[in-house]
Amino acid sequence: QVQLVESGGGLVQAGGSLRLSCAASGSRFSVYTMGWYRQAPGKQRELVAAINSGDSTNYADSVKGRFTISRDNGKNLVYLRMNNLKPEDTAVYYCNAELPRRWGIGNYWGPGTQVTVSS
Repeated sequence: QVQLVESGGGLVQAGGSLRLSCAASGSRFSVYTMGWYRQAPGKQRELVAAINSGDSTNYADSVKGRFTISRDNGKNLVYLRMNNLKPEDTAVYYCNAELPRRWGIGNYWGPGTQVTVSS
């Protein structure tokens, strides 16, 4: 079982920056693929960025070059650095932990943190 708690959301002007953090409890954090998703009002939840146990990353096209995902396995933390924020980045951001199938079955979500970008 993994519990996730996001922090770092808030209100920022367009062009500004924020860093989201996700703290994970539980064991085997380092083997999980960690992801950041977001959901804007009236829209489906979408993947923003993900990082696997080998530190390979992937990003949504809309955030490439602006967002950076990273992890600290020693502290059970995953980060999302968001630069040059745009109003369309406004959403609730969720942290996700997915256990690779070779390790078992597990998929966990945090409660989310609101990011609002004003124009």
